Amino acid sequence: MKVNQNNNYSIILCLAFLMATFSSCSTQSQSTPDTPSPSTQDTPAIQVSTNITAVENIPTNENKVDSSVLLNLRSGIRAILEDSKGNIWFGSHQEGVAMFDGKKLTYFTMEDGLSASQVRSIYEDSNGIVWFECGNGISSYDGKKIITHNEKNYDSLNNWQSGKDDIWFKGDESIGYNGNETQHGVYRYDGKQLNYHAFTITSKKADQFSRSISTPFIKGKNGMVWFGTYGAVIGYDGTSLPLVLQLNKIEHHNFTILNDQNLGYDPGFLHVRSIFEDRKGNLWIGNNGIGVLRYDGNTTINFSEKKGLISENSLRSGGFSSPPGSLEHVFSIGEDPEGNMWFGDRDTGAWKYDGKTMKNYTKKDGLTCSHIWQIYNAKNGELWFAMNDGNVLKFNPTAEQEGRKSFERIF
Repeated sequence: MKVNQNNNYSIILCLAFLMATFSSCSTQSQSTPDTPSPSTQDTPAIQVSTNITAVENIPTNENKVDSSVLLNLRSGIRAILEDSKGNIWFGSHQEGVAMFDGKKLTYFTMEDGLSASQVRSIYEDSNGIVWFECGNGISSYDGKKIITHNEKNYDSLNNWQSGKDDIWFKGDESIGYNGNETQHGVYRYDGKQLNYHAFTITSKKADQFSRSISTPFIKGKNGMVWFGTYGAVIGYDGTSLPLVLQLNKIEHHNFTILNDQNLGYDPGFLHVRSIFEDRKGNLWIGNNGIGVLRYDGNTTINFSEKKGLISENSLRSGGFSSPPGSLEHVFSIGEDPEGNMWFGDRDTGAWKYDGKTMKNYTKKDGLTCSHIWQIYNAKNGELWFAMNDGNVLKFNPTAEQEGRKSFERIF
């Protein structure tokens, strides 16, 4: 606190009074962003971001993101969801989940009910309940608290069904299956309970790794539900009997399967990390090692290879670090409102395909790191990128047209 001085002050008592006032103000206890208030410390379910104090009066508006409200999740952002109430959720790689309500960030961890610290996918059901697919287990938030779901129906292993509002999850284990599940499969939430369905699929290689879910599920054309596992992509047509359709050949009558065997690869070659169906019905598959595959319903091509984006000395495996200008380790796929396809590579940043040409975006364009976990279509029309360093960026086409950096941090 500064005190204005007056050269005409002659009354010593007044000067002494002002000095005493200054001393009192300067020693008064102040709350700082690094020192939570007692109420915050006593409420572990609500941990307010250190950036919030400066933006407390920002009005709630789902179409406006205040760039001064920055996430404090340094392990990486794996999932984003805007719910029907206008809240924005961020799932982290190892630190739980954060919710932005338009004014402040609230953090939730295992202490608050999450089944695990890793949050791979976030969904909202028809009743407005937000669901979290964690590294281990499944949790949900009803607007008041987070709970972990341990009560599940295991009597439906082979009784596959599908409804338009169903939400699908991976098994409880990070990889493989537990004693209740007995084999690889998925959970289906039908609005009442979680039902476990097993993959009734034979394969030359069906170990704990190859049939474990590795991507969020997607709902495609004609009621098809697609699942990405580490060693295959499995499509379920929504009918009551399990189906597996292999490339160019029907093995059973409810599933479509794309795996090493019917793609002509050696066992263990396929390592799926992302799937996406575009507006034309093409299924795009992001692989950790051999790039992007595209399935049009009949045939599958290696899109990266076709575009000359497999490096000359590539080992075509997840352990190989790709050089600049290649598209080999694809962990995220999206489509913008103009119909451009986007790919997020672990090693080389973002790629945009306009139907003819490919364009690569790297740190020089504003990316804060190369690894992109998710490409998300925000409700305001923006394209958001969930980064491995804990940042959330948006693509700014106007900035690109004006020759400025194309990406800017928003969370």
